[in-house]
Amino acid sequence: MSSTPMAIDSPMGANGLGSKSGGALPTSKVSEMISLFRPSKHFRREPPATVPGKPPSPYSSILSLDFDDEGGLLLTSESDNSMQIYSVKDGKHHKTLLSQKYGVMHAMFGHASGCILHSSTKQNHTIRYLSTHDNSYLRYFEGHEKNVTCLSLHPGQDNFLSCSEDNTLRIWDAATKNACGKLNLHGAYLAAWDPSGNVFAVASPTAQTILLYDFRNFDREPFSTFDMLPYFQNGQNSPSKGWNKLEFSNDGKHILLGTTGTQHFLLDAFDGHLKASLLRDRGAVRRLAAGDHNLEGMDPQSSEFLYPSTGDCCFTPDGRYVLSGSRQQNVLAWDTLASAQERFLRPVHELEYKGDSAVIAFNPRYNFFATGDKEAVFWVPDQSLA
Repeated sequence: MSSTPMAIDSPMGANGLGSKSGGALPTSKVSEMISLFRPSKHFRREPPATVPGKPPSPYSSILSLDFDDEGGLLLTSESDNSMQIYSVKDGKHHKTLLSQKYGVMHAMFGHASGCILHSSTKQNHTIRYLSTHDNSYLRYFEGHEKNVTCLSLHPGQDNFLSCSEDNTLRIWDAATKNACGKLNLHGAYLAAWDPSGNVFAVASPTAQTILLYDFRNFDREPFSTFDMLPYFQNGQNSPSKGWNKLEFSNDGKHILLGTTGTQHFLLDAFDGHLKASLLRDRGAVRRLAAGDHNLEGMDPQSSEFLYPSTGDCCFTPDGRYVLSGSRQQNVLAWDTLASAQERFLRPVHELEYKGDSAVIAFNPRYNFFATGDKEAVFWVPDQSLA
């Protein structure tokens, strides 16, 4: 594991969230810091040693990012069947966890300390519950018959949702291996909890709809259905391709629908009307959307081969801004309070970075976010720019 500091005098200090963390403190308003974020550290993992007679192994690609509840650790799942844990406070790589037999995707921290949930990419479609303390599996969640496309953890309980290409959404409790419930939904590839944990949303790119369910009565019909088709029929919206992210803002007012095209969609969480199309002219990093696949038999080392991701956009913790990567360019920031002309909204800030950001996640406790593609990048406010 090699790491290269990009800005030693950043507010994080040389190692991470030190005593002079400045803008990284949770008491600083995001609105005061949003334009000041810069990459402070990046971590690129070296590929395995070259084997004589075989082509060189490629760099690993990051498939997902997740912070623990306290914001002190960052977790990645990667294309080389590994999970990497980084210390946010120290600004260092902390631990490597391997899942060579089953592969790993959608890795996320559970609420219990040192526990991780992740889906499998090889052999079967079982979801696994891992203890990082002794690197042993605590539980297996079996039932899905095809690729798992999303995992979403309840904000306050050990329940979680899983979506799959087998046209089911399953509700689980981490304390038991058996599913608490199952919904048969065609093409439902994404799911997300609202901040209260009383409601969850399910997105089907196949049906072009977003469904809202009452968690206590999930076996009944959805209490709201948001039809997305009209927003994709407009010529301006036609470049929006597959769906790759569904997220509620922490204030519960908005839903973010991320795509692999030239815009994301900001929806009113109560009635589903389109608040704004978030435009990004250069488009997305080349990744698969939920439910999409490479051609059968394609060589992973081919330039046409695409890895999946858990989405390249997210809300800031205050719910005001949306951040997103773009192709080989800066990280973009939209202000959800800005006036949108004809419902189209352009970024209010472009955060300087010459590289791809295929996945992105904002820290729940600090003014700190991370992006990933071939490398994991730490971002903090540079107060010298204020």
